[in-house]
Amino acid sequence: MTPWLGLAVLLGCWSLGHWGAEACTCSPSHPQDAFCNSDIVIRAKVVGKKLVKEGPFGTLVYTIKQMKMYRGFSKMPHVQYIHTEASESLCGLKLEVNKYQYLLTGRVYEGKMYTGLCNFVERWDQLTLSQRKGLNYRYHLGCNCKIKSCYYLPCFVTSKNECLWTDMLSNFGYPGYQSKHYACIRQKGGYCSWYRGWAPPDKSISNATDP
Repeated sequence: MTPWLGLAVLLGCWSLGHWGAEACTCSPSHPQDAFCNSDIVIRAKVVGKKLVKEGPFGTLVYTIKQMKMYRGFSKMPHVQYIHTEASESLCGLKLEVNKYQYLLTGRVYEGKMYTGLCNFVERWDQLTLSQRKGLNYRYHLGCNCKIKSCYYLPCFVTSKNECLWTDMLSNFGYPGYQSKHYACIRQKGGYCSWYRGWAPPDKSISNATDP
């Protein structure tokens, strides 16, 4: 496997058909899962971009101004550039320059940060207050929990470390109500449950804040 194809697998994207007739396909992911499974999570503003000749259709390299890092201090304490495929069919990401601040998640590969359509990327002003609080401290509390997707009824949790994610039943995945307002956090007795609140979770209460 070539390094470039290996990177495509690493980013969690896959393509259908032959080049020229491909489509980027991504599995839905709760923001907490995206946070916990990413090497880098930052808030940043894009200040420039250029196309370089890497990969089959080139690579877009965005120059960013990093505002805050939420995850990834040990891998890359300061990010100046992010890389993505130039082609949207290969999960390339299109970002506005000098316009918005973004929440960006991605992987580190050979000392560079890569992101794409299968990563969690959102304008900062579109995030809910609960999502912002999740980035600051709640999501990392739940990285040992498992968010289990429910695509059709009936569906059940099968272990005490699971939270049942039901956004797909009505919202076809992100951005449903659980994605916008809840974090899956370990509670009393080692059980994981959905949490929403203005203060850190009360460890003496179990399952009291399920949606």
